[in-house]
Amino acid sequence: MKQSSLRVLGCAIMMATMLAGCRGTGEMRYLDLREKPPMVQLTDIDPVKIAVEPFDDRRADQSRVGTRTHLWGGATHFNVSGDRLAGLITQRLADRLRTRGWRDRVWNVRVAPAGSAADADIVISGQVQDFSATVKSRPLSTVIDTSSRFTIHARNLVDRSTTIRTIEGGRSRTVFWFNEDDVRDQLAATLKDGLDRLIADTMIDNKALRPARRPLQE
Repeated sequence: MKQSSLRVLGCAIMMATMLAGCRGTGEMRYLDLREKPPMVQLTDIDPVKIAVEPFDDRRADQSRVGTRTHLWGGATHFNVSGDRLAGLITQRLADRLRTRGWRDRVWNVRVAPAGSAADADIVISGQVQDFSATVKSRPLSTVIDTSSRFTIHARNLVDRSTTIRTIEGGRSRTVFWFNEDDVRDQLAATLKDGLDRLIADTMIDNKALRPARRPLQE
């Protein structure tokens, strides 16, 4: 077989493979967004006691976190593996505060059932209004859009006050060769952005969670 014929055959095989992956079958793919927290020095833990109660999932569709629309029709759906989404976000927030919270310090944080943290200085709870990925395949590219919206409530024992923060965010990325790991990585980054923003927008003051003080504009 001539070399030119081999090239044509190779291109045909590659095109057939690409087209086969351009039609969705409606299956569910599971993404692992869990993160192993780093080791910390226990002697550096701040004495303020913080409890994180399980978040409430307020999303309109709790059966999935995303959908890929294929070029030639059909769809593939995505969900988190190993836990429900609200439980995953609860644990990720607790792990982040426990290992690198405000001022990059280690804090005394635990996950506690709702109403059971009577000895905590600060009790954090929250709602998940949005955490999703929209994936659209196009000729020679795939666009991945992710978005998130959380409402965080902190109840402060020291003065019975409440601090409420709404955290929104999103990312967009276009890839040539699509892999479901791209969706996982972008959702994980979107979640990290939200946790980073919560820490940046708040502070611990006199054993209470407060909005961060902003420098005065000159």
